[in-house]
Amino acid sequence: MSALAIDIGGTFTDIVLYDDTTGRFAAHKELTTPADPARGVVAGIRHLFAQEGTEAAGVTRVVHATTLFTNALIERRGAPTGLITTAGFRDTLEIGHERKYELYDLHLPLPQPLVRRSRRLEAIERLAPDGTVEIPLDAVSVLDAAGKLVGQGIESIAIAFLHAYANPAHEQEAARLVAERYPSVILSLSSDVAPQIREFDRTSTTVANAYVKPLAEKYLNRLSGDLAALGITAPLFMMLSNGGLTHVDEAKRVPVQLLESGPAAGALSAAFFGERSGCRDLLAFDLGGTTAKLALVHGGEPLVVHKFEAGRERRFTAGSGLPLTISTIELIEIGAGGGSIAAHDALGLLKVGPRSASSVPGPACYGRGGMEPTVTDGNLLLGYLDAETFAGGTMKLSMEAARSSVGALASAAGLDVPQTAAGIHAVVNETMAAAARVHVAEQGHDPRDFALLVTGGGGPLHGCELARRLGITQVICPPGAGVASALGLLLAPARVDRVTTISRRLDGMDWSALEDAYAKLEAEARAVIAATIGGGTQPILRRAADLRFVGQGYELITELPSGPYDASKEAMIRGAFLAGYERVFSRRPAVAAIEIINIRVSATGSTAGSSLDPEVPEAAKGDPRTGTRLARFGQVEHEVPVLDRRRLAAGTEIAGPAIVEEAMSTLLIPPGARAVVEAGGNIAIHLTQPATAVARECETA
Repeated sequence: MSALAIDIGGTFTDIVLYDDTTGRFAAHKELTTPADPARGVVAGIRHLFAQEGTEAAGVTRVVHATTLFTNALIERRGAPTGLITTAGFRDTLEIGHERKYELYDLHLPLPQPLVRRSRRLEAIERLAPDGTVEIPLDAVSVLDAAGKLVGQGIESIAIAFLHAYANPAHEQEAARLVAERYPSVILSLSSDVAPQIREFDRTSTTVANAYVKPLAEKYLNRLSGDLAALGITAPLFMMLSNGGLTHVDEAKRVPVQLLESGPAAGALSAAFFGERSGCRDLLAFDLGGTTAKLALVHGGEPLVVHKFEAGRERRFTAGSGLPLTISTIELIEIGAGGGSIAAHDALGLLKVGPRSASSVPGPACYGRGGMEPTVTDGNLLLGYLDAETFAGGTMKLSMEAARSSVGALASAAGLDVPQTAAGIHAVVNETMAAAARVHVAEQGHDPRDFALLVTGGGGPLHGCELARRLGITQVICPPGAGVASALGLLLAPARVDRVTTISRRLDGMDWSALEDAYAKLEAEARAVIAATIGGGTQPILRRAADLRFVGQGYELITELPSGPYDASKEAMIRGAFLAGYERVFSRRPAVAAIEIINIRVSATGSTAGSSLDPEVPEAAKGDPRTGTRLARFGQVEHEVPVLDRRRLAAGTEIAGPAIVEEAMSTLLIPPGARAVVEAGGNIAIHLTQPATAVARECETA
């Protein structure tokens, strides 16, 4: 019996077939088909089934992650969407937080709302902060607004009323009226999508959900049909941004939860393979064709946060995007990948990314019409890649096209082609290192306390130099690194996160009401878990809350003890918050009163066959050394041995420089490094050359 994992990225769609009995897995990379993502998925599955001689009937579960919905937000390709909100709050999406993300920029581009003003209409109603009705809902105003929106061709409507988190009755009645009059319109309610305080964030999240919801329904229906046409009758699970799985109907209901599904799977995979090397503190680095992702794994678990920004005006500047209150594994995305385009800026300085050649047309060396120089073109010219075996031999790279594209850039700078290729490699590595330094520091950590685990098609190529720039001395490259995110999909448990606002002081808490509120969230979470994996499994429930000192404007999410709650738990809750506050801020203000703003529940349950234990096959017979290749490190060219990873037995030691090739990725071991093949299948690289030496070497290049 087999599991099928599908991860759609910006350049490649990764497909993994995993045998639950033997632990053997096979993988295939198919170029992503942006205009019709399901087409690339079906083509890849067919190729893999034919390659492995697998029957569709043997597949027992399918797990899927996709960038489709994220890209729809970024590229503004969602459905025609409208908003019905409380009278007087039409402009909430543009007023936002009333903060500038760049204080001194007089021409600051602000994130544009997904719904323009003519499609944001008002209904007469008003709730107080405690949910009591101040102005009853006027049905005529609701239907009038809906009629005007439908007349503009709107397919999806978000309904976000003031203080609906405290009382959903007005939103639910408005939805009933609209659905009765216009049954074809798709609806999203803020009390369903983001039932928590802060009007702008809640409305922004609900509108984003409405914007991608028709696309999600269409795509998931299409994919389900295509899988059935292939003969696959196994259940389809969707990966969530929080590192868990859900069933298709829940994904259709709140697709905004899926925005960071692929990167989340990569973090789970890194945690799993890090354990095999005895490392529980990791920086999980995934470099694909379009972007690089970095997640911090501490104590064997990726960090989950409850806020996210999409569609940033400045991709790597916090506050420049659309705020979304969804649970997601904390990570940063860096505009660097194999397809990142190199160019000179207005000052004549070499820059790499964030523009990408993506899969269409792709890097110049793909021979698919791309003309601009990219990171992959530079790596090919530096001798790091084999033009004949790229992506498992499914693609042939053109050295001539790479040389032509990089040559044009070199001529403009008065350099030769090798110097320019080395410059591209060095610049993209420093871009990633700079972003990583900031991210790790913001989490209160020093990167030197972590190992770097590299995945993705490009992670093993760039990981060692990135590590040296960060002062990290150990790099771990797992087997199947090029498709590790897809493997991570098979690790994910079913997961549900639920939140609601209560806004109560701890010293005046109605403890029975608090317990009832938590119990309600837990019942909702159990129902979704049961719908995903069946009712026979008891999920693991965790409680948390957003707490703050009275008078503060923002909260600290704090893990809480299990229930039931009564007055005897007050000291434990207070102690948990104070300990967390001092850990983050190193001190506490002279305020005694604490208040709970939001309460949170997380439920997880294992899906059938969700334990992942990839086999560590015996090394294939034959000399692992398949030849040598000239490869350039800084200013120096080396005759570098090329090794076949399949033939490397456990315990094999490798002295750098060396190139280790497998079907979906290439590992670059630099001069001065030494590596060992571990019994668990990982290759652990130990770096001895100081980071400053690498920096000097690259500056010379």
